[in-house]
Amino acid sequence: MTMVTNRESPRGKLGQQIALTGLVIYVVFAPHSVAASTIGVGIAGLGWVIRTTRTGKLGLTRSCFDLIIVLSLLWTAASAVLSEEPRISIAKLQASWCVFIFYLTRATLNRRTSLLLVALLIVSGSAGALYSAFDLLRGRGVVIESIAPDSPFRQLGIQPGDTIWRVAGKRVYSIAEIDERLSAAPLNAPFSIGIISRGEQVERPIAISQPVSSGLTGTLHNHRFRASGWTRHYETFAELMQMIALLALGLALAHLRNHGPNKYFRVALAAAALLTMGLVFTAMRTVVVAFVIGATVVALRSLRGALKIAVTFALFFVLAFAAVVVWETRDRNALLLGDPSSALREQVARVGVSRIAIHPIFGHGMDAMQRHWSEWGFPGSDMLHLHSTPLQLAFDRGLPMLALWTWMMIAFWLFIARAERNAADLSDTHSYGILLGTLGALTAFLASSLVNYNYGDAEVAMMFWFLMGIAASTDYTDLSSV
Repeated sequence: MTMVTNRESPRGKLGQQIALTGLVIYVVFAPHSVAASTIGVGIAGLGWVIRTTRTGKLGLTRSCFDLIIVLSLLWTAASAVLSEEPRISIAKLQASWCVFIFYLTRATLNRRTSLLLVALLIVSGSAGALYSAFDLLRGRGVVIESIAPDSPFRQLGIQPGDTIWRVAGKRVYSIAEIDERLSAAPLNAPFSIGIISRGEQVERPIAISQPVSSGLTGTLHNHRFRASGWTRHYETFAELMQMIALLALGLALAHLRNHGPNKYFRVALAAAALLTMGLVFTAMRTVVVAFVIGATVVALRSLRGALKIAVTFALFFVLAFAAVVVWETRDRNALLLGDPSSALREQVARVGVSRIAIHPIFGHGMDAMQRHWSEWGFPGSDMLHLHSTPLQLAFDRGLPMLALWTWMMIAFWLFIARAERNAADLSDTHSYGILLGTLGALTAFLASSLVNYNYGDAEVAMMFWFLMGIAASTDYTDLSSV
């Protein structure tokens, strides 16, 4: 168990308050902004350092995960040094700092503060889901009706029916705004254009050598796009909504099991429904299915009899609603996995698997494929990764790294499952709900990782380590064994 006796000492109190403030900032901004949430973690880390300096104690004990984590970090560093592109891969090592959140959370939180942060995270995520609904109603960008022969946008392959919704990182809602952004853009310097085509969002670079007009016509806004809250990355937003929704569901079903349909159950269930709606609006097929798998685990471990049937029916409704959203938002063949996106993923995966045998021990190196994408036989130009965490780890860092990752995920799942069982029939329903929801979130994260490189997304990785730290900060875990 985490040692926390120094938290309220006079010498460590200031550092503890700073650390908690930083974590509050993190959870408030985690579903919306990687920059702000990273700043929050930095503030929390500073508070931890101040507390440690004043008390002489880290507030941590050894855990059964330390060896796995250290081995994973060492293997990642070795694969970066031996990479096909060492400069790129070594620079990528800075992403490994996300593991720090696991130790920071364990050292800082107890049951009460964990509940506070989880509640704030659920509220913040719910706000993002509500904004997604508003964004869909308002519409994005301008649906292009025609393109002049001399339009600079012809070089991007834009067709009538496509939507331009961002120019140089800023949203636009009219042709006049597009022209205004073009006139303000620097000459002979590339800037990005956000495009929505058949429900897919891409950013393409463009450069102009002299002031020009867009040469576009159009007045309508696009209401058929993949929602992303206040972010512009629907993949990241979907993964975060999935985990936060399962936290809320875990709290709801924990209260239903122990106390019946009380006010905490009703509030948490409403939040879970709202967050699930935000997830569905992203039209991420695999993440929705992963969410249903995680929710099934939560329901099976907490409910009995007719309640299991009711939740199963509700999950079928979620799948049906998601199918309608995918049908209306994406390519018509997306439901049958016959769309270009699915075909491209399959081709990329095949090439990736065939190349793992070339460097099976230390891999090709993190992000090395981005420089050699076409040279190594990968199709297309927009993907630049394998869209699968296990495949990407094996490709980038070798099969031993995949084995370490698998070991770590199994250890975390068994650890949280045991803690959840220990807390199930006790009076501390809030902690039980957090553990139950975290188990569901971990299950969904792993299911999604099979077809999404979610572990390589900094925001999602931060949330993963935060939830693991939250689970480890409860009083129902034995960190010395799994």
